[in-house]
Amino acid sequence: GDDSDMVFASINLSNPDDDEAPYEHIQDRKGLKAFMDQKVEDYNTMFKKAPMALVMFKDAIELCCRILRIIQQPRGNALLVGVGGSGRHCQARLAAYIAFMKTFQIEISKQYKHREFLDDLKKMYEIAGTKGQQLMFLYSDTEIVEESFLEDVANILSSGEVPNLYSGDEMNAVRASIDKPAKEAKIQQTPEALYDFFISRVRQNLHVVFCLSYIGTSFADYCRMYPSLVSSTTAIWLLPWPSEALTEVALKFLTEGNLEEHYRAPVAEIFGIAHVAVSDYSTAMYAKEKRMNYVTPTNYLELVQGYMSMLISKQKQLGASADKLRNGLSKLDDARAQVAEMSIDLSEKQEICAKKSKECEELLHVIVGERAKADAQQAQVEADSARIEKEAKETQIIKDDATRDLDKAMPALEAAMDALEKLDKKSIAEVKAYAKPPEMVQKTLQAVMTVMEKPPTWVQAKNELNDVGFLQRIKNFDKDNIKDATLRKIEKFTKDPNFTPKAVGNVSLAAGALCQWVHAMKIYAEVYREVEPKRNALRRAQDKLEAKQKMLKDANDELKKVQELVAGLNKQFTDSNNEKDELQRTAEELMQKLDRAGKLVNGLAGEKVRWEASLGTFDEKQVALFGDCIISAAFMSYAGPFGASYRDELVGQEWMTPLKDKSIPVSAGFAFSSFMADPTDVREWNLQGLPADSFSTENGVLTTCGRRFPLMIDPQNQANKWIRKMEATRQLKVFDPNSKDIMRSLERAIEFGSPVMLENVGEELDPSLEPILAKNIIDNGAGSLSIKVGENTLDYNVNFKFYITTKLSNPHYTPEVSTKTTIVNFIVVETGLTNQLLGVVVKAEESHLEEQKGELVVKVAKGKNRLVELENEILRLLAETKGSLLDDLSLIDTLQESKVISEQVTEQVANAEQTMVKIDAARENYRPAGLRSAVLFFVLNDLVAIDPMYQFALDAYVDLYSQSIETSREKKIASSLEERIDDLNQFHALAVYRFGCRALFERHKLLLSLHLCSRVLRSMNDLNAAEYSFFLFGGQVLDRSTQPQNPAPDWITQQIWDNITEVDVQLDAFKGFQASLEQTLRDWKKWYSSGEPEREPLPGEWDGRLDALQKLIVVRCIRADRVLPATQIFISTKLDPKFVEPPALDLEQIYEESKNTTPLLFVLTPGMDPTAQLQALAVAKNLPCNNISLGQGQEPKATKMIDDGAKQGFWALLANCHLCAFWLPTLEKYIEKTFEAGPHKDFRIWLSSSPTPKFPIQLLQNCIKMTAEPPKSLKANVTRLVTNFSEEAYNRVSEQGKYRKLFFSLCWFHAVLLERKKFKMLGWNIAYDFNDSDFDISENILAIYLDLDPNEIPWDAIRYLIAEANYGGRVTEHPDNRVLRSYVNEFFSVSALQPKFMLSTLPTYYIPEDTTLANYKAYVREWPLS
Repeated sequence: GDDSDMVFASINLSNPDDDEAPYEHIQDRKGLKAFMDQKVEDYNTMFKKAPMALVMFKDAIELCCRILRIIQQPRGNALLVGVGGSGRHCQARLAAYIAFMKTFQIEISKQYKHREFLDDLKKMYEIAGTKGQQLMFLYSDTEIVEESFLEDVANILSSGEVPNLYSGDEMNAVRASIDKPAKEAKIQQTPEALYDFFISRVRQNLHVVFCLSYIGTSFADYCRMYPSLVSSTTAIWLLPWPSEALTEVALKFLTEGNLEEHYRAPVAEIFGIAHVAVSDYSTAMYAKEKRMNYVTPTNYLELVQGYMSMLISKQKQLGASADKLRNGLSKLDDARAQVAEMSIDLSEKQEICAKKSKECEELLHVIVGERAKADAQQAQVEADSARIEKEAKETQIIKDDATRDLDKAMPALEAAMDALEKLDKKSIAEVKAYAKPPEMVQKTLQAVMTVMEKPPTWVQAKNELNDVGFLQRIKNFDKDNIKDATLRKIEKFTKDPNFTPKAVGNVSLAAGALCQWVHAMKIYAEVYREVEPKRNALRRAQDKLEAKQKMLKDANDELKKVQELVAGLNKQFTDSNNEKDELQRTAEELMQKLDRAGKLVNGLAGEKVRWEASLGTFDEKQVALFGDCIISAAFMSYAGPFGASYRDELVGQEWMTPLKDKSIPVSAGFAFSSFMADPTDVREWNLQGLPADSFSTENGVLTTCGRRFPLMIDPQNQANKWIRKMEATRQLKVFDPNSKDIMRSLERAIEFGSPVMLENVGEELDPSLEPILAKNIIDNGAGSLSIKVGENTLDYNVNFKFYITTKLSNPHYTPEVSTKTTIVNFIVVETGLTNQLLGVVVKAEESHLEEQKGELVVKVAKGKNRLVELENEILRLLAETKGSLLDDLSLIDTLQESKVISEQVTEQVANAEQTMVKIDAARENYRPAGLRSAVLFFVLNDLVAIDPMYQFALDAYVDLYSQSIETSREKKIASSLEERIDDLNQFHALAVYRFGCRALFERHKLLLSLHLCSRVLRSMNDLNAAEYSFFLFGGQVLDRSTQPQNPAPDWITQQIWDNITEVDVQLDAFKGFQASLEQTLRDWKKWYSSGEPEREPLPGEWDGRLDALQKLIVVRCIRADRVLPATQIFISTKLDPKFVEPPALDLEQIYEESKNTTPLLFVLTPGMDPTAQLQALAVAKNLPCNNISLGQGQEPKATKMIDDGAKQGFWALLANCHLCAFWLPTLEKYIEKTFEAGPHKDFRIWLSSSPTPKFPIQLLQNCIKMTAEPPKSLKANVTRLVTNFSEEAYNRVSEQGKYRKLFFSLCWFHAVLLERKKFKMLGWNIAYDFNDSDFDISENILAIYLDLDPNEIPWDAIRYLIAEANYGGRVTEHPDNRVLRSYVNEFFSVSALQPKFMLSTLPTYYIPEDTTLANYKAYVREWPLS
């Protein structure tokens, strides 16, 4: 009923998985929203590779429920009518998911044609018919590759049958596949019945959802041609989202993005305001400029999502920058603190060093004294030591002598001792056991007793032997003190020859040993007698030596103490000195550190100040990000298609105002390009050819930073050139819609991450580009991305860039294209073009200035980029250093080096900028010339709004301007710069007028003059905008009830009176005009009734009171029929009469201006054929000219003729190109390829075509265009005929005097016939196509008859052939024939040969006496314009 909130659907909120839910009214709206949100989440979980970012607000839920209701019905089909990006596809997919249906959608590729479409239909029929499964076929008008697709879809909707879908064999297979369900349904087993059953199942289970846009005429055409689209579907209109929906969508994303809560509501509201404002501005732009721009929900979603991603990105970026600066400042502060500490430390160490130095000096004095003592003492000790050493050597000699003597006895002694050692108690007991020892034993013991100075008896011996220590006493016997008496007593034993150890040993071993000991004692005693004196002497010497050595030792000990004292002092001195040196070294290191640190800290002082200042603004910037990002995101999403003025108004008025109203912080003086673009990038763009004005910079940001691929409206080719240079290092691949293997090239670029540019696209893009433009990227996890293009799944490289450009100046792109690309308006703006053309004129006039300027621009840009790099490098080094900054010498050196380079670069940049200021000041003198030339370009550029053939390339215009500069300099030498600029401006304005006239039809040439005049006057601030607007549009009275009464309705019509009353109200200069006119009605009627009122003075005060434009307005108000001649007078007054005198077509001059790589195009009008004129020029230039008329099947012949002409150097004329419009893009590529190969220098390619919007724009712009049309006015027509006639033809007749007068009469006759056409039915009953061929034939008739008989001219024959056979052959109406004969009888008679024959009642027009061609030209030039 009337409840707009009522929602019906087959949904079970308590059991979402219920597939048989009843269709009922759902009252729980919160539950329904939760259900929908859950289904969206489930869908995205199931289809992870193609998730949908849906916000289920109220309208979206209702739309989904409507679609769900339709597709759940048997044979339910839906027609979703709305613009692209409104959510048609997403909502349909969600509805199908809720209904547990599969969704089928075709995938367009370059090779996708009707056969592939039928194959897809078979797949759907198999699912719906054979398997009996519910299926939704989602189809869109963008997928209508061929009209037959739509016809098949209409058949599915109406009957379910698609003609010729199955072949005979396939049909049998289809019938067999449904045999079982057919039997269950009790269907007759006939082929027809089975197929009908199959089709019924298809219609029951297949639900077509057709998404159709209402934009353009296609919607109405489709509905009219295929009624089933309406009759067999339920239509749903998708209207623009309401403000509540916009806010709800924004809040959802802002909440998910964790935006601060207090900002969410106002930001969401501003998003809605921005979206609506852009929609309003799009409407205004269309009304004013006829430029269409669509604002869709997709733009809004991009705004919201772009805002959050941009905000997060900018916060991170700003935070990182702030952290870098904070870290850099922290390091510098640490360094400053360390410098302060080191200064104190250095002062302390320097004090210690001074103290240590003093101590070392004092100690050195002590050491010197002590060392002198020690040296004297050491000298004495060394002398004593030498003497004692000598005595020691002498004592040693004595000792050696005694020892030598003693050594003689030692062997015997030692042998005896060895023998004794072998004796033990048992051996002694053996001797002792003898009661009566053997003689030798007894004798031996007696000898022993003798030696021991005991009684030499056995008894005594036995007693001794009984002594336990006997052997020990024997061994330790004092052999040195044997007395002489004892020695003598021993001799009596030792002299006994039998008393030998051996002999005694034979008796007793012990006795033998004692015997040997006795002999040894005897030998030793004897030797000792000799040695003893020596030993005594030795002992004395040793005692003496020992005493001296003791004295020496004492002296050495004393010396050692002294030396140890000196050594200690030396060590103390060395330690002190080392300590002092260490302190000095440390102090020097500290000084070096301090020096380096000072240089570093002082060197970075400027950076420190700048960083602190920057850091101070970072907090403000962080806060302002909330507002800045709103404007930037809105700009990125919406601003691309708009011109500079619209963008400024959107930002300044529509977006900035609500931000301030809602108290959302935003940067003062916010500029989108400054906020989004890095200055270094902008400078690089400028060097690569992007104009430096803010509008172009904004376009650069939109192109490089947009979330979607850019589609650039680029009629002047500036974006194209910039992209080519910017991406040149990455091997940019360029192609156009007519190139081969576009998709293959794109696929390779996607995988390798290469840039690609598709140029010269039209208003429709290839459907196979859809998945690339839509960026249907699949996230495979682990950083792996892929994209499905047609049937191929490709690895997606994030470095892939896709640029699209169009030459169309005002293309109409569908919402589908608008939502998938970022449309960027690259149409050149006046500021940017002024600077470009200023460079052209300065380069020509003062080339050194422009060269220097160019070098400095590059130098400054590179210098500033280098400064940024160095600052980043300094910050990076500061960030990466570990520990103390001053300990890393290499870091300090690197920083110092960077700082030095930075200072040098800064100085260079400053000097360069100062020089640039001077150069710019000098260049600014030429700015009026640059501005005027830019204004004149836009005069030409605006002409495309009149006719699509009026295309002018910026490059060609720059060449024209360069020619104007050179030619104007040659024609007149100016005395001052101001005079030179004025001369150049006047000359170039006329050159532009003539250049434009050459390409314009006659009916538009005065419009060009007026437009040029108005633009020039406006640039000089010499045009009242309100007055000029009134002149163009007139006065419109909305309410005539308040309008004053018309005082003279007999001659003042209602329209005139409307103009008079409105001009009095609207324009200040005309205050009182209405009253004045009423008071002087008689004077005004007289002025009104005059033949040429524009030349008459205005009645009363108004002639002196009004200026030229205001007088023109008076003519427009009262005599609208005289506006054109009045306009000519106005233009002549303000500019020059030459600006209303269109030049005649001069093919020779055009040929001289052309090059072998410049096509030349004749724009045809009915009845005009320039072939004969072109052939005549070719003959005059002695060059062959071949021509071919294009049409079906002529393409191979045309390309062959172009090839032959390019090689052999002849002219090729391709006539009637409009008859082969479909082939023109191919022709364009072929001509381009021919020019690139370098054709013969004499080669020219001439084209002729009637106006057609299908003519390729780039080819049009590259051509020199000429209109082949008779000019308007007698003067222009006669001028053209006289100018185009050659001297050779003119002088070929022998009877020159009569021929030349009749020739001029013929020119007048031809011009009169053409001029009568402008009077419509008053001139001719039918608009006859009199053309130059009629003139040429008539001229030949005159020449032939005058050559045959110059004295008897056959006037009747001449008049008949001209009036009846030639011109008359076109005339079908009898009254027109009578007029024609009247003219012929008057102009071709004997009277015409008389002196100064009058051609008209006006005195201006007659046949001059000087009949040379040059005089005719000069004479006609003096005629009035009309």
